[in-house]
Amino acid sequence: MAETVMKWRDLLSAERLGDKRYQPQQTRSIFVQDHDRIVFSAPFRRLANKTQVQPLYEHDHVHHRLIHSIEVSSVGRSLAMQIGHQLVERGEIGVAQVSELADVVQAACVAHDIGNPPFGHSGEAAMGAWFAERFAAGRGMIAELPEELRGEFTAFEGNAQGFRILTRIEMYRGEGGMRLSKATLGAFTKYPVTERDRAAWLGLKLAAPAYVGLKKFGLFASDLPQFTAAAETLGLPPKGLGSARFRARHPLVFVMEAADDITYNIVDLEDAFTMRELPFEAVREVLCRIGRMPSRGLDQMTEAEVIAYLRAVSIGVAIEACAAAFMENYPAIMRGTFSRDLIGASALGADFAEIRKMARERIFTAPRKTELEISGRRVIDNVMSGVLPVFEDLAAQGWQAERLAPHTQQLQRALALDLRGVGDAEGALHTLADFISGMTDRYALRISRMLSGT
Repeated sequence: MAETVMKWRDLLSAERLGDKRYQPQQTRSIFVQDHDRIVFSAPFRRLANKTQVQPLYEHDHVHHRLIHSIEVSSVGRSLAMQIGHQLVERGEIGVAQVSELADVVQAACVAHDIGNPPFGHSGEAAMGAWFAERFAAGRGMIAELPEELRGEFTAFEGNAQGFRILTRIEMYRGEGGMRLSKATLGAFTKYPVTERDRAAWLGLKLAAPAYVGLKKFGLFASDLPQFTAAAETLGLPPKGLGSARFRARHPLVFVMEAADDITYNIVDLEDAFTMRELPFEAVREVLCRIGRMPSRGLDQMTEAEVIAYLRAVSIGVAIEACAAAFMENYPAIMRGTFSRDLIGASALGADFAEIRKMARERIFTAPRKTELEISGRRVIDNVMSGVLPVFEDLAAQGWQAERLAPHTQQLQRALALDLRGVGDAEGALHTLADFISGMTDRYALRISRMLSGT
């Protein structure tokens, strides 16, 4: 059977999830509206106090998640524009669709970290470890969750939480969420698979390497209907065998992912220099190599100005390299068979691999970062343990919030805990995860102190 080739007329669908009455506007496209809805949302605003790499940062010039997301959206738009113009030259899209590509990618990029919990990836690990301990104990409400759904929590994933925020709990709660275009949701979803289906697929132990979209799971089982509705409109080909099912990535996922890879790899170096975790010479050497620049001729600049200049040049070169990689692999991308990241498939793949190695060995293991991550994990553990009794009481009261004990109601009010629609263990644990993952680093620390009475 011939492989399905995705079509841009479907991939750029302006149909809104949860709002079939939407009519396009002449002065403002739906994709621009998507971007604006995300930027003005509370979850996006909270990214200003969430860890990028440096937790609980004290230096005003290092990056947090909000600035990182804005920078990724800028890089993503530029990359999409380059790709769009090359697709026009090939006759794949019309001139008017170039801006549509760029708008979709910009919106997906600005949302790409919206589901991340406090304290970065260590926060995800802390949440997963807390859930695993409670499942192992097998007591109370938490023991009621079916076994097949527990992996969603023990391997808590910010990408899946982001899709939940966008499509379920922000703005039109339970009625399409932010009601974004299906094109933007497709370009956002890096891992178009549930945890259960991913585990089933990996359990087949096939000789072929796993598809890049299966690196993690990106959808909670309860959100699969929303994604399926978008995927069918977008024409994302179904993949898998038997009960292990997933979808091919939207082609613009690779563009969004590349924008993130370019930005965080290069900017992490600049931040590490700013925080004196890497010496000037080491950062300059790597950026000169990426930017194809000689390491001399910048004598009139300060060290910080040199690094800032080289960072800008390097990002521009990386954008060109990723655009070339997209076009070189275009047929496989449109068939849904391309299974690499664009930066790794580009001429700069080896250079970025060196940056990642340097980050693992010298940035992520820096003493201050390690100490604060340990503190962050303890904060998350303390908050989750302190909030759990609200849900245990709710379960004991037959999921009727008005029957909660007075001290439980007091705790609920103090935390502004939203219990609407919670009617079983699955809903309770997702609501708990919504609350924890929605916290900023500093708010989590404050609530931890309140709950422990310190």
